Amino acid sequence: MKVLRDRVEVLRDRVDSVQDTVEPVQDTAEPVQDTAEPVQDRVGGILRGPMASNEYEFQTKWRVEATPDEVFDILSQPEELPRWWPSVYLAVEELDLGDESGVGRVVRFHTKGWLPYTLDWTARVTEVDRPGRVRLAAYGDLEGEGHWTLTADGAFTDIVYDWKVSALKSLLRSGSFFARPVFERNHQWAMARGEESLKLEILRRRARNEAERRAVPAPPPPTADSSLAMLLGAVGAVSAVAAGAAVIWRRRPR
Repeated sequence: MKVLRDRVEVLRDRVDSVQDTVEPVQDTAEPVQDTAEPVQDRVGGILRGPMASNEYEFQTKWRVEATPDEVFDILSQPEELPRWWPSVYLAVEELDLGDESGVGRVVRFHTKGWLPYTLDWTARVTEVDRPGRVRLAAYGDLEGEGHWTLTADGAFTDIVYDWKVSALKSLLRSGSFFARPVFERNHQWAMARGEESLKLEILRRRARNEAERRAVPAPPPPTADSSLAMLLGAVGAVSAVAAGAAVIWRRRPR
């Protein structure tokens, strides 16, 4: 069991090393807290608790040089996500168009981050206030709600994404006690790639001709699966051992 714990620590160190090479993003993860007192997270956010071990609450802040209408147009075309945000969105399927405003639209996503696991989930748009706000409900491997807010600031748009979900995929539930910080950093990595990719997509759409469009760099691609999968398996194994030990302990006769 000590070997498995050591492998988990190695995985955490690898994720931290990747985070150190990424431009900081104002993104807050909210792990379980035993106290209501705010705790400052290493990426600059405030953690609020208590929460269940498989529940996550993030707030991501982006700032891009574009109008809210430009950003809204990009975010409201989910079928384009695998093209301009391929590091996270591997496949998208539209199931329902919804009404004229987009309310009721239903889209299925196949997504991943830096770590070698994928998530299959579906989003239904519940509120649209163009160009400032979109709300969605999620279900599948992730269940909860998301909220995009776009605010103009001169030539820029400030973007805030609030994402409160429960992770229902078995790997995330079984490994949550030991691997929670790893999964949180995986989310932060994915959203950092999102801001980078969105800025490139804005440049591509603003290009005045084909030559300028071809000059825009390609967005970051998805990561390749690697031996990290074995380490994630170790996370699950450690959690299983811990859960078994807890059951045995509770059943010990006095």
